[in-house]
Amino acid sequence: MFKKTLLSSLVGVSSLLLSQAAFADAAIDLKAKLFEMTTFKASFNQKVTDEQGEVLQTGSGNLALAQPLKIHWQQQEPDSTMLVSDGHRAYYYDEFAEQVTIMASLNLIETTPFVLLTTNAKTQWEKYQVSKTKDNYKITPKSTTDSQVESLELQFNTEKQLSKILVVDLSGQLTEFKFSDIKLNDALDSSLFNFTIPEHVVIDDQTQSE
Repeated sequence: MFKKTLLSSLVGVSSLLLSQAAFADAAIDLKAKLFEMTTFKASFNQKVTDEQGEVLQTGSGNLALAQPLKIHWQQQEPDSTMLVSDGHRAYYYDEFAEQVTIMASLNLIETTPFVLLTTNAKTQWEKYQVSKTKDNYKITPKSTTDSQVESLELQFNTEKQLSKILVVDLSGQLTEFKFSDIKLNDALDSSLFNFTIPEHVVIDDQTQSE
C-alpha cells in the first residue's frame, strides 16, 4: 500500500513538473515571437458570441502596437471608442458617452493579458500562464491575478504574423478579432500613441488614487 501510494505521488509530482515545464516553454516561445514584433499595425473585424454561439455584436477598427506598452486601439463600428497608451498613461475614450478614463499603462495588465503583446517585463508575464496548441498560444490568468478575462488565445499565420485573437470573458462571451492589412516592424508615427482630451467630456482620472 505504501509503495503504491508513493508511486502515485511520484507520478503526480512528475506530471506537475512536466506540466509546469511545458507552460514555461510555451511562455518562452511566445515571448520570443512577440519580442521580434517591435511594432504591429492592422485592421480588424470583431465578432462577439455568447456561450451558445449566438452572435451578439460585430464591429471593425484599427490597431497599432509598439514596445513598450504603447497601444492605439480604435473601434469604428458599432460604436466609436478608442484606447491609447503612450507607455505611461492610458486613455479610454467613449465618444457616445462623452467620457475619457485615464489609467496608468502598467495597470492595464491587471484587467487584460492583451497588454502582454507590448511588454517583455517578467513581473507582468508572471501573472499569467501560457500553453501552446499547434499555432495557437493560450494565455490564462493565474489564481492570484484579478483579471476581467478568462483566457486570451493568439493565433499566428504561416508567415508567423499575429492573425487572430480570441478573448473569453468571465461571463463566457467569446470575442474574436481577425486581422488584415498586417504590417510588422514598420516605423510608426509617435503621434499614434498620444491622446488629446477633447473639450466638454467627463474625465475619470483613476491615476489620482494610485
